[in-house]
Amino acid sequence: MSYSQLSQDVTERYSNVSNFFRSGHIEDIDKIGMYAATSQLQQRANEVRANRVNWQSYLQGQMIDQADYDFIVKLESRASQPEQRKALIDENSSQFVRTILALLARISKEQTVQYILTLLDDLLQEEKQRVELFKAYSQRRRESVWAPFFGMLHRQDGFIVNQASRIIAKIACWGNQLMEHTELLHYLSWLREQLRLPSNEYIQTVARCLQMMLRVGPYRQAFCDIDGIATLASVLSTKVNYQIQYQLVFCLWCLSFDADIVMRMKKYNLIPICADVLCESEKEKVNRIVCAFFRHLLEKPTDSMMVRESALSMVHCKVLKQVELLVQKKYDDPEHEDDLQFLFERLSTSIQDLSSFDEYASELKAGRLEWSPVHKSERFWHENATKLNERNYELLKILVRLLETSKDSLVLCVAAHDVGEYVRHYPRGKTVIEQLGAKELVMRMLTSDDPNVRYNALIAVQKIMVHNWEYLGKQIEDKAKAETGGGGKSGGSQSQQAVKS
Repeated sequence: MSYSQLSQDVTERYSNVSNFFRSGHIEDIDKIGMYAATSQLQQRANEVRANRVNWQSYLQGQMIDQADYDFIVKLESRASQPEQRKALIDENSSQFVRTILALLARISKEQTVQYILTLLDDLLQEEKQRVELFKAYSQRRRESVWAPFFGMLHRQDGFIVNQASRIIAKIACWGNQLMEHTELLHYLSWLREQLRLPSNEYIQTVARCLQMMLRVGPYRQAFCDIDGIATLASVLSTKVNYQIQYQLVFCLWCLSFDADIVMRMKKYNLIPICADVLCESEKEKVNRIVCAFFRHLLEKPTDSMMVRESALSMVHCKVLKQVELLVQKKYDDPEHEDDLQFLFERLSTSIQDLSSFDEYASELKAGRLEWSPVHKSERFWHENATKLNERNYELLKILVRLLETSKDSLVLCVAAHDVGEYVRHYPRGKTVIEQLGAKELVMRMLTSDDPNVRYNALIAVQKIMVHNWEYLGKQIEDKAKAETGGGGKSGGSQSQQAVKS
């Protein structure tokens, strides 16, 4: 289906949010709730609402005309009379839009612009269908409904920027038609970059806008196309407060309604990141949304192998242990209890037939290497070293990537050890790890500041240089004995030569 076709049926598909949102206690993002108490923007908005603008001075200075002045004064006079305010807007819908846009276009004073945007945001929140008034007005004039607000995104005042962003999100999500593709990519890219800004005091508002946008299916696909999931993973990996954790996992949960997006999530290593959030958070709403997200990861994909890998990754990241603790508590939300029971049963089942190699692969894919028994098991490496070659060396490439990118000394120690064991138990191992760049990475670790990293790197280098000496020495010696009728001298000489090579 084309983007324009999707625009035509967006109202039918997404007007009833409950069609794809569960009805339990997952926070309704249209409601202010906790957001009002903690958001920098909402705190500032309360101050802005208390201001009074001298519209008479703007009229006398010919910055606004009589019609706009009369309407804004009437609108303000009905601030405490919602029914009369509604009647005024309904009877003068074109003038309402014209006045708001004219004030934004002609007035540059930041305090007044803050007031106008806050007023508009409140009026849209009061009645969502008012976004259609702005779309209809722009269509009649053949103008872009987005242009006046996109321009605000480049202002210096953070409140103006983020209040304009809220309005853009509301127009994009509450209207009868989807945002045009070019404008959509521009806005989603802007939101993505705002999430990346260090110490962004309006990050809750940015996340709130993204939560709204990702409730709409086509917007979810577009966000994935600009690699937005990578940004969510990156921010969640940092030390953000529980409210931001909740909002960003909420975004992942929205994205996970689409099975094809869940398939694309695999490469972002989201399970370890969200497992850390689950295990460390004491907030029930954070636990609820993480569990709901994890359930989707196990329910939505049609690839049974991917589901199994996800389940094993959750087990390795201690999700099952945490779920076992949470399932013993009582909750008012039956859907959360259902999610916990689902996860407990699925994860418990996944480990019933768990082999040592499954355990190793799960640990490796999660990027959480530790000195579990398999790493030091001679039998494990004898039986499974060649399995690292499967799927075009998939697991071996992950091992190499950990050597290259990990900052965790434990992970580096175990990874170096595993490279050495792979080379020792696979005849062509030395050639393979050289081609993948692992030998050079291990050599660099010899200069690490951490003595444990240096030690394990040294042992790995020795294994690489000797290159499976036990196997090769025995093979050459056996061959020499066969050729000489048991003469040991010749065989020993060749064996030593092979080791030196």
